[in-house]
Amino acid sequence: MKPRLDRPPAAPAGAPGWIRSLVRYVRIYAALWSNSVTREMTFKTNFLLWIVVELLWFALQLCFIGVLYLHTDAIGTWTRWQVVLLVGTSHFIQEIFQAFFLINCANLSELVRTGKLDFLLLLPANSRFLVSLRQVDLGSFVNAATAVVVMVYAAQQLELELTPARLLAFGALCLCGILVHYSLMFLLASISFWTVKAQGIVWGYYNLFQLARMPDEAFRGVFRFAFTFVFPVLLVTNVPVRVLAEKLESPIWPWLLVLLAIGCLLVSEWGWRLSLRRYTSASS
Repeated sequence: MKPRLDRPPAAPAGAPGWIRSLVRYVRIYAALWSNSVTREMTFKTNFLLWIVVELLWFALQLCFIGVLYLHTDAIGTWTRWQVVLLVGTSHFIQEIFQAFFLINCANLSELVRTGKLDFLLLLPANSRFLVSLRQVDLGSFVNAATAVVVMVYAAQQLELELTPARLLAFGALCLCGILVHYSLMFLLASISFWTVKAQGIVWGYYNLFQLARMPDEAFRGVFRFAFTFVFPVLLVTNVPVRVLAEKLESPIWPWLLVLLAIGCLLVSEWGWRLSLRRYTSASS
């Protein structure tokens, strides 16, 4: 039997326009989610295999940290359990990003090459919304939950005072980090309107995510600048963890991450609209 998700109710008659629009997009996304569940359950073995692979990779990262701290007491000012918290946060951000956006950004060049983007552009909905969220990687939610377990355990070992305000700030900064990654990868994927195929660029940026599990103090000079501001993989993970672990050196860093998320979203939207003006479909 195919899994079925109940559709959200329609907006009541006479509701404000923005509410009707919001409900409409929720209903569209519920349909996309339902299709993703059906797709995943059709290939159950592949679904379970990728969960196992991701869990093994996460375990290897934790083992690497364990071996590293057999030979040192700290990386800069980062202790062992602070780095474990960082690795857990990095994995959580990566898995949530992967759940919602990765496969969609990677498939954009294929939509352009085959002309399937024509169909999405003709639908009465925002084209970026459809392109960005048409598929969901459900297995990534399982792996994200594992990362949460590791983060909670590391926080207990550090005896952190997890107040609601601090947890809210941590969650908001993680969300900003996910938006930064999404915006930059979507912008890079939009290069496919010029080059037709851009998977190499997209996956190249995704591979930089592995640097996010390292403390920013492990880098110096041009490398620290590049991976903080040009490809902000360090900024995305280190700032939320510094807030949670009470390691924040200056209050400017959280605000910088928030501004970076807003700026990246605006730039990626500009890049998307510019790319659509160039698009002439595969049949033209």
